[in-house]
Amino acid sequence: MTRRRPRAGGRAGTRRVASSARRASAKPPRPTKGLVPRVGLGIDRHPFAPGRRLVLGGVVIPGANGLQGHSDADVLTHAICDAILGALGLPDLGIRFPASAPRWRGRRSLFFLRDIVKAMRSRRYAIGNLDVVVLAEQPRLRPHLAPMRAVLARVIGCDPAQVSIKPKRGEGLGFVGRGEGIEVHAAVLLLASP
Repeated sequence: MTRRRPRAGGRAGTRRVASSARRASAKPPRPTKGLVPRVGLGIDRHPFAPGRRLVLGGVVIPGANGLQGHSDADVLTHAICDAILGALGLPDLGIRFPASAPRWRGRRSLFFLRDIVKAMRSRRYAIGNLDVVVLAEQPRLRPHLAPMRAVLARVIGCDPAQVSIKPKRGEGLGFVGRGEGIEVHAAVLLLASP
């Protein structure tokens, strides 16, 4: 016994086509009302500059070579600034505070972070969490992590538990592994502030 195949124009085919047409002509979903969570990524790197003090996360690291830069060269804070600016859809730190402007020479990077946090708050966002990886062959950073987290949390206006800083070594690879400088990656989650 052979079964008949339904014709392309049969009832079943017509129903499927009509259903597809209704779905295709349906209105697109409405944009979400209110503020949605936003994610940002910041990356910065600086070469060592003997004779300068090393500042990371607003904390002076004693006995270590500093970094080359127009401001205090706090590479960790710079990466955080860029992460927040990226999450907000704003231009990066170098555009906001250009190195060509003499007024920013030697300025503490926490000044820049405070300004960016004001911009974040004016857009009704707050830090959900901040995750930072510091790539450095030297110095050893573990003893300085708690003070860095405390300083950054105070400036950002969050709990230190929302700030993670993880030091990693270059294992001999690249400019970090050769001990020529420090690179930092920062990821931030912004949430609507209450």
